[in-house]
Amino acid sequence: MVARRLVGGLAQSSRLHRGDERVRSARRGHRARLVGGDPAPLAGLVAVSDLPSTPDEAAAELERLAAEIARHNRLYHTEDAPEISDAEYDALVRRNAALEAAFPQLVRTDSPSRQVGAAPAAHLAKVAHARPMFSLDNAFDEADVAEFLGRVRRFLALGEDEPVALTAEPKIDGLSCSLRYEGGQLVRALTRGDGQVGEDVTANVRTIADIPVTLPAGAPPVFEVRGEVYMEKAAFAALNARLLAEADDPAKARQFANPRNAAAGSLRQKDAGVTASRPLRFLAWGWGEASDLPGATQTEMVALLRGWAFPVSDLFRSCPGIAEALDQYRRIEQQRADLPFDIDGVVYKLDRLDWQARLGFVGRAPRWAIAHKFPAQRAETTLNAIDIQVGRTGKLTPVARLAPVTVGGVVVTNATLHNADEIARLGVRPGDRVVLQRAGDVIPQIVENLTGGEDRPAFAFPDHCPICGSEAVAEPGEVDVRCTGGLICPAQRLERLKHFVSRGALDVDSLGEERLKLFIEFGWVKEPADLFRLKEHRDELLALKGWKETSVDALLGAIEARRAPDAARLLFGLGIRHVGSVTARDLLGMFVTLPALREAAEAARAGSEEALGRFALIEGVGAAVIGALGDFFHEPHNVTAWDDLLAQVTPPPYRIETRASEVSGLTVVFTGKLETLSRDEAKAQAEALGARVAGSVSAKTGLVVAGANAGSKLKKAADLGVRVIDEATWAEIVAAAG
Repeated sequence: MVARRLVGGLAQSSRLHRGDERVRSARRGHRARLVGGDPAPLAGLVAVSDLPSTPDEAAAELERLAAEIARHNRLYHTEDAPEISDAEYDALVRRNAALEAAFPQLVRTDSPSRQVGAAPAAHLAKVAHARPMFSLDNAFDEADVAEFLGRVRRFLALGEDEPVALTAEPKIDGLSCSLRYEGGQLVRALTRGDGQVGEDVTANVRTIADIPVTLPAGAPPVFEVRGEVYMEKAAFAALNARLLAEADDPAKARQFANPRNAAAGSLRQKDAGVTASRPLRFLAWGWGEASDLPGATQTEMVALLRGWAFPVSDLFRSCPGIAEALDQYRRIEQQRADLPFDIDGVVYKLDRLDWQARLGFVGRAPRWAIAHKFPAQRAETTLNAIDIQVGRTGKLTPVARLAPVTVGGVVVTNATLHNADEIARLGVRPGDRVVLQRAGDVIPQIVENLTGGEDRPAFAFPDHCPICGSEAVAEPGEVDVRCTGGLICPAQRLERLKHFVSRGALDVDSLGEERLKLFIEFGWVKEPADLFRLKEHRDELLALKGWKETSVDALLGAIEARRAPDAARLLFGLGIRHVGSVTARDLLGMFVTLPALREAAEAARAGSEEALGRFALIEGVGAAVIGALGDFFHEPHNVTAWDDLLAQVTPPPYRIETRASEVSGLTVVFTGKLETLSRDEAKAQAEALGARVAGSVSAKTGLVVAGANAGSKLKKAADLGVRVIDEATWAEIVAAAG
């Protein structure tokens, strides 16, 4: 099926890895002739007399063909349900190519000759790694590296005089990826994910020219090549410039923050055609599952990868010992700014593979490798001003406005100062000369004030909200200062309303930030209850430019559909401090209705032992939550907004329906990063199975579900003999309960 392989397999024809330039040129020419270049060979298959006689007729047929071929591509590549034969499909493709040859000025942006297969049906399916993709422990100075080597010697019982050869290579700042080859063919590509389960990016990886689609004869039957997908600095700058130039509104143009984000965003595209348009590269550094290892050392295996046409770092070195490895670290650090890609350290690995096998892994890191990170990059600049921003919860956050300065390849103009205590600690004032660094080479922060000794007044942190003028105070024992204005504060109003309609709260999809801004500006919406009165403004909405009857009715209908909301979602949506989505469910699990919760909160604030006792029975609810609820209902304007809202909506009593399962009656603790579901969803699943969810491990814990990077809770579970399972096993328990 020639044509289908052409359109669906364009990515494969574009994978030109390093090798003979004559082969590279020949393949480029072949691709240009068949797809999107000179379509004359395909055009010859259709009689010229059979073509439309006018451009209008040709344009109409090209539009129809683009839609029809895209549909059959989806049915064939994504849904495995083709409706036509290969010969019929080929005829459509030939017809499209002939029309484009005859009317080249009419080639469409969505032309089948420009498409790469079909977008996957589900965005980035999750697939378990055959062998986990572990992360690396870090070393931050030469003493840490020496300690790493000491641990290796102790584990292997090596004498101090026995040489330990290492390899050293740059730690590139990209997206880790595992490429699985079976029978010499690339069959799957996965991102690291949580180390156990990755995202399937096979279709997108097939568009990266650095990555071979086949291994040479004699390669092991199964071999996983692992490395980093990245974007070079110059290519990153060019991509951002192109995105800016292509945007209808430059102010809203999508811009990536750094090359790593650009690479990750490009690789994770739903449409492999978008990935193909991005300048992604690949650098190999290791392997995963392998049916055979043809080398005895890391050095030999890296040489093998290079021989298989995988790019490997030119700065990879085999080092007889620690002194030579540290020398290579210093050489790489000196070249860091001039490298075409971003790096954040140097990786050392034991060279002998038999020693690597003996050392194995501890936690989620190999004992035989370590990343020697570079110090945070610093720069001097001037602090021009300190602005105060007011967040959704009323927190006043000081932001340093800086004279632009480049730190670690990124132009920085702002840095958070966190709170009043941090300003006092640094002694910073507008006009000071400061030292800036990017923590972890990511987050800008001021670390030193170079002119703090100059005789000028200290910065006066405001005691009133700069937006609404309400008093701004810090709760006892806290450093954060917050506006007490609540919903009457314009700065909080938008953010609180955005939160109220967000997915975790009332989930009104069609009510985004721009629409909320408009309704606030018109004075139609000040509090949550006002959203349910928007129907009174239907005629006014219809009179607005860009609003049509269908969109107005869709919005009002989406709001009306929330007249009987889930009580826990409604409570969470109010944005009461310390009351997140999980706490809201826990509270309603005890008090069942919102009026009962209010009554208990007011009684607890008045000192009722009975009310305080009921709150004490709720896991994770302490003085902070009880105090926040009491304060909320103590404010008259909050009570008015609450009563007004409950006059508009009727949330049913909160009930958690449970079903029998093997965890019914157990206390379950979730720890680490969950890959396939949120922590909120995990808790909801556990509660639906009759389990109780706790935040800490104790003797009463019956089960621990461990995700990626699980820490102290996992250790405590082991010490107490508590059963520990992974996320996949938890999914099996949920599925078994029906």
